[in-house]
Amino acid sequence: MDTESTYSGYSFYSGRSRGSHRHGERSRDRHKSRSKESSRSEKSVTINAPPAEPLLGDQSVREEEVQDDNWGETTTAVTGTSEHSLSQEDIVRISKDLDDSVGLDCKRYLNVALSVILGLVVLLTPLAFLILPHLLWPDRLKACGTACEGLFISVAFKLLILLLAVWALFFRPPRAGLPRIFVFRALLATLVLLFVLSYWLFYGVRILDSQDGDYQGIVQYAVSLVDALLFIHYLAIVLLELRQLQPFFSLCVTRSTDGATQHYNLGQLSIQRAAVVILENYYKDFPVHNPAMLTASKSRAAKHLAGLKVYNVDGPGGNNAAAGIAQSQSRAMIAAAARRRDSSHNELYYEEAEHERRVRKRRARLVVAVEEAFTHIRRMQEEEQKKAPGDVMDPREAAQAIFPSMARALQKYLRTTRQQHLHSMESIQQHLAFCITNNMTPKAFLESYLTTGPTLQYGKDRWLARQWTLISEASVTSGLKDGTVFLLKCIDFSLVVTTKKIPYIQLAEEFIDPKSHKFVLRLQSETSV
Repeated sequence: MDTESTYSGYSFYSGRSRGSHRHGERSRDRHKSRSKESSRSEKSVTINAPPAEPLLGDQSVREEEVQDDNWGETTTAVTGTSEHSLSQEDIVRISKDLDDSVGLDCKRYLNVALSVILGLVVLLTPLAFLILPHLLWPDRLKACGTACEGLFISVAFKLLILLLAVWALFFRPPRAGLPRIFVFRALLATLVLLFVLSYWLFYGVRILDSQDGDYQGIVQYAVSLVDALLFIHYLAIVLLELRQLQPFFSLCVTRSTDGATQHYNLGQLSIQRAAVVILENYYKDFPVHNPAMLTASKSRAAKHLAGLKVYNVDGPGGNNAAAGIAQSQSRAMIAAAARRRDSSHNELYYEEAEHERRVRKRRARLVVAVEEAFTHIRRMQEEEQKKAPGDVMDPREAAQAIFPSMARALQKYLRTTRQQHLHSMESIQQHLAFCITNNMTPKAFLESYLTTGPTLQYGKDRWLARQWTLISEASVTSGLKDGTVFLLKCIDFSLVVTTKKIPYIQLAEEFIDPKSHKFVLRLQSETSV
């Protein structure tokens, strides 16, 4: 089936006769020989399409037809030139990401600056309550006794505890930038600000204006402020951390392209905070998104549509008899195309079987090549230990020494499984050096390539998503509810999230008396004991 698609693609652009199958076989053989010669002589191959009309008006289908399952054996794709080439869409995406990152950075730094200012005001207010009387009216202050000096120690340790608690809870590195404000955090900041302002107002009216000389009462006033701040911090822990621990909702996350699905149990969170939790779990739970694995259905649909061609030989000015003959021929061709579409499941079956056979074959070759390469490096290590220290190779040099023996088998396997865009030559060599350094087996080295891993396993340039867009009919600051649906959209795909409430579970107890476990042996006449 792949040869048919390749033949149709090449014959379309060749401009020669498309009716002769033998001519197509000869042209395809000549194309393969030219591709092999060019792959030997050149490091990179760039194919520019001729200025012809695209087949079926779909450029992506044409690219997928050219890249059949045998493209890994006839062309060279992963090179320094082709890897760093940029398209117009990539340039637009990079510029948009830069503009958005500048705004997000300014917003993040503004929030940090406001938090630092509010934290300094809160921590310096009790100290100001204690210092201002000594600066403004020191002569009228009464002597501070033993109880007053003990309150100094209490204030000092409580302020130290409050400082560490605020740093641990509020000054953690942000995990994500939210589109709206965090309601509970803004509520707590407003509460603290109003609380401190009310204490300053009372302090100015009752102590500064009257220049109160009871210094022990002033110290107790400062201690009460610190105690109240500690209680507000406890309230912040309950609202920000403890409230969300008990799960209330089950969220089903489905990727829109390939249908990969995961389920997560979350507590009482807002939609935007639930989206952050889902994205954090997405990068470690979902397999990496591979658009190349989604092109089989498009290629099959394009081939079926390409096989349906209707011609009007006589043109619009022909007589009625010629028009009737052309109409009957058109109906016959349409019926033949319909019968061909009915057998598409057979084509799919044989395509998948052939692909699985090719994958197993190239996987076996890759395993043998890697095991032989690791055998050589073990032998080299034993020999290098007996030589002078100047001749001993480091892990990177050893990886570069054995990499060519496995490079061709690994490249063919990655192309067959369509993972070549996920692994660069530099990343493969770094992983090989890492395995050699830690004395890992060939199976451990191959696990990253034989099995599709989570997104975090690959580099950031392979994630294809730096910024996400939250789409929701409800307000993103509102809490999760039963039936809430929202989308997390990036450039190439989206995550559809459906919320279901965890049902209430009613447990009943049933007591079984241990003495009731008694049995009787039933004997039959035909049974021998």
